[in-house]
Amino acid sequence: MGLRRELDRFFSSDASGGIFLILATVLALIIANSSLGPAYDEWLHTYLKISFGEGELKNSLLHWINDGLMAIFFFLVGLELKYELLEGKLKNPADVLMPGVAAIAGMACPAIVYVSLNLGNPETLGGWAIPAATDIAFALGVLALAGPKVPTSLKIFLLTLAILDDMGAIVVIALFYTADLQVDYLFLALIPLAAMFVLLKRKTHRVAPILLLGVLLWYFVLMSGVHATLAGVLTAFFIPLKDRYGKSPLHSIEHGLSPYVLFFIVPLFAFGNAGVNLTGLTFADLLDPLALGIAGGLVVGKQVGVFGVVWLMVKSGIARMPKGANWAHIYGIACLAGIGFTMSLFIGTLSFDDASLMNSVRLGVLTGSAISAVVGFTVLKLASKDRDPEADAEEEEELVAPAVH
Repeated sequence: MGLRRELDRFFSSDASGGIFLILATVLALIIANSSLGPAYDEWLHTYLKISFGEGELKNSLLHWINDGLMAIFFFLVGLELKYELLEGKLKNPADVLMPGVAAIAGMACPAIVYVSLNLGNPETLGGWAIPAATDIAFALGVLALAGPKVPTSLKIFLLTLAILDDMGAIVVIALFYTADLQVDYLFLALIPLAAMFVLLKRKTHRVAPILLLGVLLWYFVLMSGVHATLAGVLTAFFIPLKDRYGKSPLHSIEHGLSPYVLFFIVPLFAFGNAGVNLTGLTFADLLDPLALGIAGGLVVGKQVGVFGVVWLMVKSGIARMPKGANWAHIYGIACLAGIGFTMSLFIGTLSFDDASLMNSVRLGVLTGSAISAVVGFTVLKLASKDRDPEADAEEEEELVAPAVH
């Protein structure tokens, strides 16, 4: 019973998702640089085919992970976004102002850093959005590892910032990472959208029809040239927050789906996309404009954008410092915002098909995210060293604990 209780405690903690991501990444790095490396690449590029009638979907296993399983990840993100907009931390505009502006600056500054280093190379310039994203699970995991003395208000601030960051990433993917449009499939996508809208208005308590329509929507969006993961977000917004009986299908699906996304889908994505080949790697490779632009954007750009905006807004009286926090805490959070990992790797796969360029992308993302995590953890640990954890008791009564990501 003691072991089971400890396991339950581990899997319910914010740190667990980050730990699984780290383990999956380390495993990918070990395998990619061992004698199993060729088998690893061959496995990822094994083609799987689904046929129905005369139509068929044929993609590599890696593409099924990135386009299929990650649609489920984005579906969960969409569920969380809808809840936060209607009932949670994004409902009150005053509470969103500072993390919202920080999220915008935290996306813009990394992109500027990247572009400034890749301006003369059209081949790599398209990866400007790679360092703009924040990995919610990883960032919250590192924050949890920093210990209970870190103010609870910082968790709320980081979570709100990361959620808004995800919203921005979804918009960027939709606008800038769309292949040649097939307008006929976009029109066909309106059919399941309309059907889901009718079911939402009826406050249906049966979500299976909505989910089946979401699968159909995913297929039409995939065939249209728009990235298929966006279908996951759209489907999520048609899941009723309250059904006709007063129950919440959205909460039920979110709580049931979270463990599978957190402990299977996201680690599997990391395992498939983080395998950097380090053979012959030199310091010069880290100074390559692509890798350096990503790492510099995550480390420098995020810190400047997030910390700079908070400093300006607090000093000008536009917003207040999160309760119980000091400037060292804010700097630590700005560092954690530079953990791009899952979202950065995902946008990297949309930006480049070339294997050598993707190796540089992985190197930049892993380096930048690792530096951000270590610096952020260290700063938050030191900043909270002498703080009484019971100081958060009042905050815990005022703030609702956020959902596990």
